[in-house]
Amino acid sequence: MAEERSEIAYDEVLVDAMAALLIRDPAPYDVIVTTNMFGDILSDEASELSGGLGLSASLNMGTGHAMAQAQHGSAPSLAGQDIANPTALIGSVAMLLRWLSRRHDLPVMDKAAIAIEAALDNALAKPETRTRDLAGRLSTSQFGRLVSDLVME
Repeated sequence: MAEERSEIAYDEVLVDAMAALLIRDPAPYDVIVTTNMFGDILSDEASELSGGLGLSASLNMGTGHAMAQAQHGSAPSLAGQDIANPTALIGSVAMLLRWLSRRHDLPVMDKAAIAIEAALDNALAKPETRTRDLAGRLSTSQFGRLVSDLVME
């Protein structure tokens, strides 16, 4: 892909070196393409550096299909307790809407993704509107309702 598009910077890095680079200076890395196992390790590391797994959206995509999921997975140990941070899953939905928008030329889906991302940013901006894992006071359902309300504004 980089050979076809001069604006794409391409470099090969061994996974152990990449782990160190992410800690030292993660800013230059927008996209890292790797195997599933190495990608899981590096994405967990990057998530912790940026605030924790509960904030990390994820999109598995190919040319014809995509699947959105919170990067941390299903978190079964938190099921039914109304304490999980839904930010990662909500952000994953926004990523999927962007993919669908581009794949099917549906700008309305991109606008929805932008609204969702802005709502998440606004909800996370204030300690009192964060979930408990981020020193806030909201439950999963309360945070979800807040983000939904912000999207609809």
